[in-house]
Amino acid sequence: MLSVFGRASVSKLTAPLGKALNSTGLTPNAVTLIGTVATVAAAVTLFPAGHLWWGAVVITLFVLFDMLDGAMARARGGGTKYGAVLDATCDRVADGAIFGGLAWWAVFTENDKPLLIATLICLVTSQVISYAKARAEASGLSADGGWIERPDRLVIVLVGAGLTGVGLHFDIPWLQSLVYPAMWILAAASVVTVFQRVLAVRRSEGAREIIFPPTTQPEAGSDGKAE
Repeated sequence: MLSVFGRASVSKLTAPLGKALNSTGLTPNAVTLIGTVATVAAAVTLFPAGHLWWGAVVITLFVLFDMLDGAMARARGGGTKYGAVLDATCDRVADGAIFGGLAWWAVFTENDKPLLIATLICLVTSQVISYAKARAEASGLSADGGWIERPDRLVIVLVGAGLTGVGLHFDIPWLQSLVYPAMWILAAASVVTVFQRVLAVRRSEGAREIIFPPTTQPEAGSDGKAE
């Protein structure tokens, strides 16, 4: 939802930054890789150690930095197909690291199995939501929409984790437990989004067309004639 309502505003902010980064010699693909590596490093070190606030802050900074690759590509006149695939792949890696780091904290620090379950649901559905759209587009179909897209997912998990970290540090009971409703709300909304994406594909034009198997060609004999 946020990606729809906030896309124009974000583009206005990132466009000049993208132009500035292009002048440094960095490429959009380099920015993608830097943002992903930093996000993964923060997620798998800070979250498992219980530094939820700092983990959320660092991840947010590098997620915002990673958003600049698109602005850089647009400032250059357009991106490449390889860049688009690299960006999508790195997004999946980063999401997996974020939820994986939280899952580690949930089970080894909090010993909270319900929170672990919610986090794992978020991890799996985050991958499925994105894959459904990519696979549909590769088939010429549409899987747009749904309650939860990547920006919504990141806002919910990072705000929930970050404020929980603040609560733990300053001993504020009601903030300490904020990550629990955040993760369960995200888990439930993500499951609904998976079904919404599948239904969107089912309703797409051409979705019911039969896919015929490729025609098997007869093998040629030693004399060059088909056998």
